[in-house]
Amino acid sequence: MFFIINVICIVSHFKLEAGKMLFLIRDCDVSRFLKSEWKAMQKNVLITGAAKRIGAACARLLHSKGCNVFLHYRSSKAAAMQLCYELNQIRPDSSYMMEANLLIREELEALASEACTAWGGIDVLVNNASSFYPTAIADVTEQQWDELMGSNLKAPFFLAQSLSATLAENRGCIVNIVDIHAERGLAGYPVYSIAKAGLVAMTKILAKELAPSIRVNGVAPGAILWPDKDFSAQEKQDILQRVALRRSGTPADIAKAAWFLIKDANYMTGQILTVDGGRTLFY
Repeated sequence: MFFIINVICIVSHFKLEAGKMLFLIRDCDVSRFLKSEWKAMQKNVLITGAAKRIGAACARLLHSKGCNVFLHYRSSKAAAMQLCYELNQIRPDSSYMMEANLLIREELEALASEACTAWGGIDVLVNNASSFYPTAIADVTEQQWDELMGSNLKAPFFLAQSLSATLAENRGCIVNIVDIHAERGLAGYPVYSIAKAGLVAMTKILAKELAPSIRVNGVAPGAILWPDKDFSAQEKQDILQRVALRRSGTPADIAKAAWFLIKDANYMTGQILTVDGGRTLFY
C-alpha cells in the first residue's frame, strides 16, 4: 500500500510539474507571439509631404499602429515640428523630421540616407508629396512642367531607387498616393494629370521590377480635401453630385487604405485602391 501511495504521489507530482512546464512553454509562446506581432506592426516608415493633410493623417494612423514615422516636409516646418513633437510625446524617439526639396537630387538622397539611419532601416515608403495647381496648355512653362513632374513622378522614382536595398532586405513595400484623375485627366490640370498617370504606370512597373522582395501599390483619392484655393459652395456641390455617396471623404480614409496595403495586403502588388466614394462611376 505504501508503495502504491508513493507511486501515485510521484505521478501526481510529475503531472503537476509537467503542467507547470507546459504553462511556462505556452506562456513563452504567447510572449514570443506578441513580440513578433509587435515587431510586425512596428515598421519604420518614411512619408513624404507628411506635415499636413493626407500625409499627416497617414503619419498619425501609422504611428498609432506602432510604426516609427520619419516626416519629410519642404516648407511646412512649423506643422512638421508640431506633428513630430506630438508623436514623440506619445512614444519617445518614434518620429524624426527633415526638410528636403525633392526636386534636388542631393537633398532627396540625403533624406533617404537620414531616414535609414534613424532606426537602422526603412520598411515602408509612402510617396505622398505632390505639387498641384492648374496649367493652361498654351501657357505651361518648362519650370511648371519640371516642378509638377518632379514632385509627382521623378521624386517617387528616385526615392524608391535610393531605398530599394533596405526595403528589399526588410521585405518592405511602397505606397504611392496617386489620383483618380490619372485615368482621364482633370480639366485645366493637364501637366498634373500626366504626372499622376505616370505615377500609376510607375507603380505597376516597379511592382514587376522590384518583386518578389518589395510590394508596390497605390491609393487613388477622390474628393477628399478641397484644394487650398477657395471653392464656392456651388462648385463643391456640383462635384459632390457626381459622387455616389454624396459626400467628400477624409484624409483618414486614405490613411486607412495605406495601412491596409502595408499590413494586410501581403498578396497584392501593382494595384491601385480607389477611395473616391464612387465618383469614378459617374465619369
